[in-house]
Amino acid sequence: MNSPFVLIIFGATGDLAKHKLIPALFSQFRRQELPEDFSIYGFARRPLSDEEFQSYFPEESMHPAWQNFAQHLSYQQGMFDEKTGYLELVEKLQKLDEKVGACITRIFYLATPPENYNAILDNLTSTKLSEGCGQGSSKWTRLAIEKPFGKDLETARELDKKLGEIFEERQIFRVDHYLGKETMQNLLVFRFANGIFDPIWNKEYIDHVQITWSEKKGIEGRGKFFDGVGILRDVAQNHLMQMIAAVAQEMPQSFSKEGVRDSRTKAIQAISCIESENVQTYVVRGQYEGYTNEKDVAPTSQTETFVACKLFVDTPRFAGVPFYVRIGKELEKAEATISLVFKQTCHILFKEIGCPEEGNVLTIRIQPNEGISIRVIAKTPGSTLALQPVDMHFAYNEQFGTQGIDAYEKILGDIIHGEQMLFNRSDELEASWTFIEKIFKGWENSPEPVLSYEKGSWGPKMAAELIEKDGRKWVKRSLDTP
Repeated sequence: MNSPFVLIIFGATGDLAKHKLIPALFSQFRRQELPEDFSIYGFARRPLSDEEFQSYFPEESMHPAWQNFAQHLSYQQGMFDEKTGYLELVEKLQKLDEKVGACITRIFYLATPPENYNAILDNLTSTKLSEGCGQGSSKWTRLAIEKPFGKDLETARELDKKLGEIFEERQIFRVDHYLGKETMQNLLVFRFANGIFDPIWNKEYIDHVQITWSEKKGIEGRGKFFDGVGILRDVAQNHLMQMIAAVAQEMPQSFSKEGVRDSRTKAIQAISCIESENVQTYVVRGQYEGYTNEKDVAPTSQTETFVACKLFVDTPRFAGVPFYVRIGKELEKAEATISLVFKQTCHILFKEIGCPEEGNVLTIRIQPNEGISIRVIAKTPGSTLALQPVDMHFAYNEQFGTQGIDAYEKILGDIIHGEQMLFNRSDELEASWTFIEKIFKGWENSPEPVLSYEKGSWGPKMAAELIEKDGRKWVKRSLDTP
């Protein structure tokens, strides 16, 4: 990336900018992955000077290279719903263009709560900031927008319509940082670059799929945002859908932006919706004990902090293969994993001595300790013949000496380069919201109280019963920290 750019971060004093975006950009700067001429403008409500904004990142500012990076940081105070700050920004960006003698690529990053999106988009339009510096320069203008993309199918469509009225699809970068994680990217390579896996990646060999997304922490003071939103909207509509698609998608016709996005979208569209009358059978929702005592949470809140469900992907490859998923906060461990549990086909040779209940399992560990493990059956040491499952693993840190770059470094680098492969397309989002909305409708039609669960557990007992009534169990991994 040698061409200059200017990145405007709306919500620059918020947690996302402070803990993810600026640290990621600073890391890229230290690796000399940014051009010599670039500018980053923070836009937020707080009245800060450039110098105060540059000192707003205490951890990064301790690094020797920070002062050189900070020279590229500027600040624009402004209310999201008032035009004044935008007009002042127009003048500053015009001076940058004049200095370079060309229209500089403009990237607008909406790192704000979703309720601010409409006001920001309206002001970008009315001040013509969205059009670049004129003379057809809008082709160099990009918009990055963070999840959640709406709060339901209707609002997602409304947001998408509004975006489409201002920008072309090639200018819109809908961010789900999970797509930037190394292991999620590696899964495509793992499946299709290794001839031993794709032939068995189907219903003939796979008994079922398990997906876990869990956090040990709770909402951590985010009650104002989380309560009324819940984990189904906050995590399932985006991260979970991408994890399912990574397993279920077919080989892309080409390793190109649209080839990969087409494949991913078709997988999400193939997820069979759970009709409202079946939600109580296939979906378990829970809330950790003490949630209603959290700051900014309603005392009678029924917002879910845990969801487990059983679903199916209606494709020839996975027809009839159940996907068991669970997502939640205040659980036993923090992890994001995908496990393919293969059919137990212990050979007749070993029937008399007994085969382990669990057979081969392939686990993709997205976080932490990114890597892949394969569970195989081996003979235990000793004079008698006995079988036992053992794990073989590959870990990024052990193999490459690094966990890879942070997801936001990858995401920001792709936005700067204009590469959209790892970003959601509108039809992807519509398919995911269609699935999620059916579950909410089921809860509305059968308003049973949310189930309480103990902190540090794996959620309500019914989450275990959901899989155990099918004669299966959640996988226990012996190598949780390879």
